[in-house]
Amino acid sequence: MQKTGVSQVLNRLTFASSLSHMRRLTTPLSKQGKLTKPRQLHNSHWGMICPAETPEGQACGLVKNLTLMALVSVGSDATDIIHKLQDWGVKEFEQLTTTDLLNTKQTKVFVNGNWIGFTSDAHRLFKDFQALRRDSGIKREISLVRDFTKREIKFCTDSGRVQRPLYIVDSNKLKVRKWHI
Repeated sequence: MQKTGVSQVLNRLTFASSLSHMRRLTTPLSKQGKLTKPRQLHNSHWGMICPAETPEGQACGLVKNLTLMALVSVGSDATDIIHKLQDWGVKEFEQLTTTDLLNTKQTKVFVNGNWIGFTSDAHRLFKDFQALRRDSGIKREISLVRDFTKREIKFCTDSGRVQRPLYIVDSNKLKVRKWHI
């Protein structure tokens, strides 16, 4: 089987066109198909995929570009986060009883999709790790997600995740760190 278009000549017409060429994403679908869903932008693409830059013609929507501020995570060791979670009081499975498992006030804690344990003070744990990330106590690329409906806190340290910058505004003032610039 031969595959065409794997190697391409870098477009060096302008600096912006070179940058755009290097941040290009191609959906592995046939360009002759009439499917519209893969060509449309999803709400989760906000801030990560450029809504305006796509080629015209058959490849429209199948070739997308990362935004200029988006980055791809490199990944970090999950054991550091697990040790910090243990220090913060997350109960591991070995420490739990069956009544703890049936307690609906406990919040599940996941690291890279693996169920690590439970915490009884999810709000404090989440806020403490947010502050730790903002003060460079843990790597900035580690994602924190709190799901209120499922009572879960998820930590993602794996590589290959597209991320976008989030700016913190406090009292109508933008808190800019030196690494933002």
